[in-house]
Amino acid sequence: MGDAMSTDLPASKGPGVKLADSDFAADHRTADVRSAVGDYWLRVRSGDLGAIPAILGLAGLIVLFTALRPDTFLSKGNIANLSTQALPVTILAMGLVFVLLLGEIDLSAGVASGVCAAVMAKLIVDSGQPWYVAVIAAIAIGIVIGTVLGWLIAVVRIPSFVVSLAFFLGLQGITLRLIGEGGTVPVHDDVIVALANKNMPLWLGWTAAVVCAVGYAATQLRRWQRQRSRGLAASPVELVAARVAVVAVVLLAGTYLLSLDRAPSPLVTLAGVPWGVPLVAVLLIICTFVLGRTSFGRHIYAVGGNAEAARRAGINVTRIKISVFMISSALAAVSGIVAASRLNSVATDSGGGNTLLYAVGAAVIGGTSLFGGRGRARDAVLGGLVIAIIDNGLGLLGTKAYLNFLITGVVLLLAASIDATARRRRSSTGR
Repeated sequence: MGDAMSTDLPASKGPGVKLADSDFAADHRTADVRSAVGDYWLRVRSGDLGAIPAILGLAGLIVLFTALRPDTFLSKGNIANLSTQALPVTILAMGLVFVLLLGEIDLSAGVASGVCAAVMAKLIVDSGQPWYVAVIAAIAIGIVIGTVLGWLIAVVRIPSFVVSLAFFLGLQGITLRLIGEGGTVPVHDDVIVALANKNMPLWLGWTAAVVCAVGYAATQLRRWQRQRSRGLAASPVELVAARVAVVAVVLLAGTYLLSLDRAPSPLVTLAGVPWGVPLVAVLLIICTFVLGRTSFGRHIYAVGGNAEAARRAGINVTRIKISVFMISSALAAVSGIVAASRLNSVATDSGGGNTLLYAVGAAVIGGTSLFGGRGRARDAVLGGLVIAIIDNGLGLLGTKAYLNFLITGVVLLLAASIDATARRRRSSTGR
């Protein structure tokens, strides 16, 4: 036994001997731009597409609708309308990303947003409660719904499809009970209405954009510096600078477009970033940090990749499952509040219809895998923009409603097909 072991371990390493790739050499390898691009292209060929399909889809849709409606699609007013139109679906999809990362599904997220919005509206209108009490109560109701849902799935072990389908039906009954059949509760609170209908002061919008750009740059450069100081593999500083530049351009260009006066009359000034946009930005930052920089986020990916292996590694799978449904329902409550702000009311069908399907579609189109283990919070934003652009662009073209459903369904099917194909590709290459 001793002789056999001695033959497997080299007695010494001479100056010309290099570590094999099976060692930790890759963690200390110095990367240049060419090798980094080559590694990225290898990951793409292996099925790790990330956000590439969503970005290409966004670019293609913008070019298409700009060519078909050059006078209206990229107008100042329509760009602002797009930014608010995408808010509810984007926030709902952001919560669903957490559930989809586990390979689960929450069919009740849409109607849960309607129930929470109804609770908020009733507290403001009937009980005269201030907006912050109503909002806290609505989010608390969302957390309770998610807790019960997650407990039934994780502890009782009922399939998530069955449990969420039952909640989908039952929560609609609760909304009917709160509002009454055919009823509508108006929402006129100034703070709530401002979320989707009012704009930030111009100076505040520019300040927020600059702070976000500088903050992102500082975070990326600090991460690069820490990796270099510890001798770990790090992206070339040129690529880090390029990422920072792209994010800064997107933030500043978006702020510039939304800061233009879009009022139809010269007697009125209508400019500024809608208040709902920084809300989505804050949620995106929080969710990105949770998924990418905390042990809780790493545990979510581990459970989504292989729940049994995660359990054997000491991860509390039950707690993780309950937690993600709580997060999903809490964000569903926020989505319902924003939707109520946009419509200035809550109706019995709020959160119903195609709300859930659009949110799931947004997450999948953005790059989140239906099979679990792969996805990011940014996927909800990219996919939400795709869904909003399709709906907005087809509306400008005056297409019939059935075509809207057909085209959106085809886009979702295409995204799911890309996800399934990429998953098979990753499996065949061992990635």
